[in-house]
Amino acid sequence: MAYESTGAPDYYNIDDLLTEEHRLIRQTLRDFVKREISPNIEQWAQDAHFPSEIVRKFGDVGAFGPTIPAEYGGGGLDYISYGIIMQEIERGDSGMRSTASVQGSLVMYPIYAYGSEEQRRKYLPKLASGEWLGCFGLTEPDHGSNPGGMTTNIKDMGDHYLLNGAKMWISNSPESQVAVVWAKNEQGRIKGLIVERGMEGFTTPEIHNKWSLRASTTGELVFDNVKVPKENLLPNVEGLRGPLGCLDSARYGIAWGAIGVAIDCYESARKYAMERIQFDKPIGAFQLTQKKLAEMLTEITKAQLLAWRLGTLKNEGKATTQQISMAKRNNVDMALHIAREARQIHGGMGITGEYPIMRHMMNLESVITYEGTHDIHLLITGADITGISAFK
Repeated sequence: MAYESTGAPDYYNIDDLLTEEHRLIRQTLRDFVKREISPNIEQWAQDAHFPSEIVRKFGDVGAFGPTIPAEYGGGGLDYISYGIIMQEIERGDSGMRSTASVQGSLVMYPIYAYGSEEQRRKYLPKLASGEWLGCFGLTEPDHGSNPGGMTTNIKDMGDHYLLNGAKMWISNSPESQVAVVWAKNEQGRIKGLIVERGMEGFTTPEIHNKWSLRASTTGELVFDNVKVPKENLLPNVEGLRGPLGCLDSARYGIAWGAIGVAIDCYESARKYAMERIQFDKPIGAFQLTQKKLAEMLTEITKAQLLAWRLGTLKNEGKATTQQISMAKRNNVDMALHIAREARQIHGGMGITGEYPIMRHMMNLESVITYEGTHDIHLLITGADITGISAFK
């Protein structure tokens, strides 16, 4: 069987499309997840515990900003490498991938792409190493799918900006040393700023009682007359183009990451189906179970091809926002469906922490909503098809 050679489904021999470096990176991250995440993740999720020590470990293994040039502490890798890293981390847990994804795509990327040389050299090496954790402030209590309606604002006070407002549902915020925050200036133009822990009036209340992403730390960003130095403004971008460019990078990583969840659920279901005996034979011998497994493998294979092609386009500088939206929406929806089918194959055991299925399923309920909801991504594709925006 094709998947047995690599430890994961590869029904269409997609490994032949990868370089030796890609496969080495995958094995390195797979070993890291098996060593550092898998033995502990069920307990972390049960306890709603974010293991802050994982941040440094992610830095050591190169999971933060892998496409950022090496001179700033990044890996200098291509986008397929980045996707593979996200896939392997999310195979362990979506919350763990969120930690890495936010750091690389939503904090390091905008500082690299939109920041000054001084900002790059000040922040990127510390973020790449895991010495610092960062977060991304775009979503507000009243503005999610409509980020252009944000009310967080800055006023030019001469030698500094005065920042007021609040952001909501911010991964990493309670543990972050820096936040890339998007706010409107007096002219109503959206600007990006780097806000640092310790600035007076800046707080990061934690959000509790989540049923999803329980091993990830989530909070708010609250700004009460925060004085932000002028040199903390990201100088090379203005308007929604800034945060949406970051979201493209994050959504790309999610399109790969969701495949990792699907693989973990499928592999668990396949193994269980071969071991669980009912009516004197493994349940894998029954037609309906085989149907489920065959459909799972088909959908994983389609998603792998979609992600690989998108990664090739990203490497060539050709991937569009709309193409990224399609892959994010499709692959997360695929993974959620597979998690639910896998839960049924596991029967009652599927709801316990003895298997990863229920944790993955709950996590995916966040992943299908964040970085653009399932429906918004459909409408992004619809607008591309028709030339008519349904939500403006």
